[in-house]
Amino acid sequence: MKTLLLVALLGCLATVLAAPAEKVKWCVKSDAEFRKCSDLAEKAPAFSCVKKDNTIDCIVAIKAGEADAITLDGGDIYTAGLNNYDLHPILAEDYGPSSDTCYYAVAVAKKGTGFGFHQLQGKKTCHTGLGKSAGWNIPVGTLLSMNLIQWTGIEDSPVEEAVGQYFQASCAPGATRGGKLCQLCKGDCSRSHNEPYYDYGGAFQCLVEDAGEVAFVKHLTVPESEKANYELLCKDGTRQPIDNYKTCHLAKVPAHAVVSRKDAQLTELIATSLDSVQGFSLFSSESYAPSKNLMFKDSTVRLVRLPAHTDSFLYLGAEYMSIVRSLKKEQTPATTSSAIKWCAVGHAETAKCDTWSISSVDDDGTDIECQNGNTVEDCLKKIMRKEADAMAVDGGQVYTAGKCGLVPALVEQYNESQCSSSGAPASSYYAVAVVKKGSGVTWSTLKGKRSCHTGIGRTAGWNVPMGRIHSQTNDCDFTKFFTSGCAPGADPASPFCTNCAGSGKAVGDESKCKASADEQYYGYAGAFRCLVEGAGDVAFIKHTIVPENTGDGRPAWANGVTADDFELICPDKEPVPVTDFLSCNLARVPAHAVVTRPESRGEVVRILLEQQTKFGISGTEAFRMFESTQGKNLLFKDSTKCLQEIPAGTSYEQFLEQEYMTAMTSLRQCTDSTSDLEKSCTFHSCQQKN
Repeated sequence: MKTLLLVALLGCLATVLAAPAEKVKWCVKSDAEFRKCSDLAEKAPAFSCVKKDNTIDCIVAIKAGEADAITLDGGDIYTAGLNNYDLHPILAEDYGPSSDTCYYAVAVAKKGTGFGFHQLQGKKTCHTGLGKSAGWNIPVGTLLSMNLIQWTGIEDSPVEEAVGQYFQASCAPGATRGGKLCQLCKGDCSRSHNEPYYDYGGAFQCLVEDAGEVAFVKHLTVPESEKANYELLCKDGTRQPIDNYKTCHLAKVPAHAVVSRKDAQLTELIATSLDSVQGFSLFSSESYAPSKNLMFKDSTVRLVRLPAHTDSFLYLGAEYMSIVRSLKKEQTPATTSSAIKWCAVGHAETAKCDTWSISSVDDDGTDIECQNGNTVEDCLKKIMRKEADAMAVDGGQVYTAGKCGLVPALVEQYNESQCSSSGAPASSYYAVAVVKKGSGVTWSTLKGKRSCHTGIGRTAGWNVPMGRIHSQTNDCDFTKFFTSGCAPGADPASPFCTNCAGSGKAVGDESKCKASADEQYYGYAGAFRCLVEGAGDVAFIKHTIVPENTGDGRPAWANGVTADDFELICPDKEPVPVTDFLSCNLARVPAHAVVTRPESRGEVVRILLEQQTKFGISGTEAFRMFESTQGKNLLFKDSTKCLQEIPAGTSYEQFLEQEYMTAMTSLRQCTDSTSDLEKSCTFHSCQQKN
């Protein structure tokens, strides 16, 4: 009996092991799309097809696990990313050298029809679909921003009503049937291929057949053979040939993308299944004419994987998200508070921020409210999303923030005599390498030693020293150079987390190697402590840290040590005393800066300058902005004497200066040195300002 049972169990196990991997369930919205998907499934058994009536039904099905993936345009990527669906983009369509993973939203009219973009009132219009990027969000958002369409806001009427009053008649698939926005449609006005004028090809056909006088489409929509008969309407009122889309467009927007649930294994399955398709044209709808753009846009050249943790906000970019929000019915109500929301990292910073907020209360309320994130990158994301407004970060983080569209507004000044001078030079400091005196460690014998860093991506603690080491070794794998160490923010399995101390708990310490003040070896003082306590042989810090932590008021962990117990090392030199930082440093680098969104800069500067009058070094005893009682360098560096305004219009590149930008460019050759956030912010060419 036991033998039979064992045989049966082994048989079941063999069946399980032999079972094919789960299929990718692709969501389609029309009979033609279902035919193409079924043909794909025949050639590539990794796929199966799920048919729904429209995009939102597909989004709901993917959320529920009934389907796994669909390709969406930007407006729908926004919807799919909302909290109630929580889907995210995983693969972007790439349209080749003309635009890569972006495309141009354009307005097309027949040649010789005479009107310009500013004379669209009373015209008949063709849209790809309500809420779609090129066909609705961009043109309507542009007309609103130019005050050509008058709309008082969602409280009074839907934006569709204002658009319906502006144009004579339209076909905007997805609008209310029977209304003006469906008047020109040929079928049921649904956002699906059941409406002949749906999508790019449909909107263009609406123009070809003279149903409408202008079509809002993407730059690759007009067929080569037809280009001579059509023109682009430019925002400056002129017209240009169809091929001049780079200088005559309404906006450059992120490409369509495949979206799915947040599941790394499912993402991998979808990506590898699509990569392995053979004997089938994913990016052609020719066999299903007259239908176009089935499953993918026909102009797609390839699919490109998005950086890990890219969500709809990071994919679409702040500018596009702002356009979509301004048009959506679920528009977030404007906050009535005039306070700036400061972003704190970790428990200790949050506690200090809360004290600041309470201290800043007056008859008009508070000027400071507190948000918090687990890491600086979490906070930068919150600032980008308007969930927070500002925080002070180091140069490496100014670089990442700048790549994500934020700007430096104020800089920490460490020289008190410069605080009263309006044109004072911005503060800077020196990145140094510190070792214990007599240890025998020099720059030339660093290889194979243990290292202490302020944090991954930080200026003095990582970017400058590792940039130096990379220029010597041309090897991006720094674990071959240092045997172990502590670099908060590193992968927990990395040797750069081995020697971290965490919060000091004996077991189950979630703070170990975290890039926050909860990790005892995080930041300048933390990296020096790592050296003092013997967890590393070299500490990469700034030049003031040794005297600050060995003089009066030294922390308990530095008891018994003096500045004379340490020395500086640098390339091509013997070790020197820590006071000789001018002759032996790794680089002079910019001070920490407060970063914010460009549109919030003026308000952040105004409030912070007022706050430092109350709580700066000459302020009240109740709270001091530049002092930390529950740790070191919380919210601001403790050595800060004042904050100074960075001139309006200063870019992050200008603030960091050429030497540091060169070091960062060199280090960015190592993709592992680039954070997920920065990769997401720089993925598209259309996210970067031209």
